[in-house]
Amino acid sequence: MMPPSSNVSSGGAEQGVKCIINDQMGPFTVLYILIFIISLPGILLSVWAFVRSPGAQRQSTGVYLVNLLAADLLLLLALPFKILKDLGVAPWSLMVFHCQASAVTIYISLYASIAFLAFIIIDRYLQDCHTLRLLRLQEVSFAQLLSLVVWLLLLLIMVPNMALPIQQVQEQQYLSCSSLKKDIGLHWHTMAVFLCTALFLNASIAVLISSGLALKRLLASRSNPKLWVDARRAVRSVTAVAVAYMLSFVPYHVVRTPYTLAQTKVITDCQTRRQLFLGKESTLLLSVLHLCFDPLLFFYLYTPFRQTVRKMLPCIRSQAVSDAEEQDASEMMQTPTSAQHKDVI
Repeated sequence: MMPPSSNVSSGGAEQGVKCIINDQMGPFTVLYILIFIISLPGILLSVWAFVRSPGAQRQSTGVYLVNLLAADLLLLLALPFKILKDLGVAPWSLMVFHCQASAVTIYISLYASIAFLAFIIIDRYLQDCHTLRLLRLQEVSFAQLLSLVVWLLLLLIMVPNMALPIQQVQEQQYLSCSSLKKDIGLHWHTMAVFLCTALFLNASIAVLISSGLALKRLLASRSNPKLWVDARRAVRSVTAVAVAYMLSFVPYHVVRTPYTLAQTKVITDCQTRRQLFLGKESTLLLSVLHLCFDPLLFFYLYTPFRQTVRKMLPCIRSQAVSDAEEQDASEMMQTPTSAQHKDVI
């Protein structure tokens, strides 16, 4: 077999020496298979529960969670193609299809998840901060419009990666997707990476601000028992989602930019490219891991979803009565306005 043209390093090695960067995918594919198997029942259960949930699209929280679930479904559908390619058992046409379509779908899903998790964190803060309830972010129509804008923006950025023409390369066992791209494809890919990184940075700033405001409100309410209960609930829900957000997506973006420079041949040293590729795959695996935890997020953050799941699963019905009693007691401590708008326990 001829040396893969995409795997030739022109720096730190002699011209023409092979530089294969993706020949250590065995452990990653095992972990991806485990993630797929573990997350599949939870995602399918979530779809069924949201279909059966009354008024899932009548609250801003429900709108953001439904869109997060849609992103999870896209990722779940694209993951088997990546697994087959990384295992080396896929036919050549399927490997090319992964590079052109399913790999791009993974990144659309990834950044959609980032955006909607950020919206959920902001919405969770506003849910418990009654003085800010007039902000449009919590209006259902505005939440739907914002969700539509996110999807259209991501499609505008990512779809050209699918549509731009590719070049013919020799069939090879270890296909690097960047080797299929012509110069215009590589330039667009680089621009897409930096645009999506900008989206991530803006979302992260919003997450940090919401978390900081929730913590500040908690500290300021220590002298008022009623405000302390509300503030503690806000900090607990916001912080839990924010920590999961940071652990899932921050490591990936630390590695993403230098890895993109390796893809576009700015970094040409073979050993550096291999290390960056392994770093990218490791942190991407961490990002994909959120598939396993999102069903728990749906369950604990959205009351109609939780009630539907309890009706579907008799083993947890017994908890419904005690939780309902706790909710009634909590609502009795709140003002009528806050109890009217509250949709999350």
